[in-house]
Amino acid sequence: MIDEKEFIKQLLSPETQNTAFQKLLSDYQRPLYSHIRNIVLNHDDADDVLQNTFVKVFQNLKNFKGESKLFSWMYRIATNEALTFLSQKAKLSGISSEDLQNKTIDNLKADLYFDGDEIQIKLQKAIVTLPEKQQLVFKMKYFEELKYEEIADILGTSVGALKASYHHAVKKIELYVTSN
Repeated sequence: MIDEKEFIKQLLSPETQNTAFQKLLSDYQRPLYSHIRNIVLNHDDADDVLQNTFVKVFQNLKNFKGESKLFSWMYRIATNEALTFLSQKAKLSGISSEDLQNKTIDNLKADLYFDGDEIQIKLQKAIVTLPEKQQLVFKMKYFEELKYEEIADILGTSVGALKASYHHAVKKIELYVTSN
């Protein structure tokens, strides 16, 4: 297994760039897709955002300082791309982000790539009622099973703040699910 600094050198070197980028794609395509899909919910939108994410990663790799893990840096880019995508899509539709997400949830049953049931739909509807940061923290912890330290690195916040956000999110979701 090659260390991260050496892998980044390979990504930046014209001689090894193509092979290294193929490895980057094969290693991170599935987890980044899942992360993005958890945010945007729609398969086609997630594919578009994933493509934009890898373009941004490739374009900005020379600016990567190694202050965080490559994984965290790419997740941060994916998160920002997904949130920007949702914001732009809502703006173009002339509706709020929350309304857009609710509309997307309503369409999940018709999505061939969604294998959830009514309980999953109810959970998604509960998540939409949370503030954006709590949504992100909950999705990363609950669906992606990331560690608090990894989420803190991705979102640029403290573990303590994340634990509090997750706790509040869980309480709000429990309340929503039991009262609706």
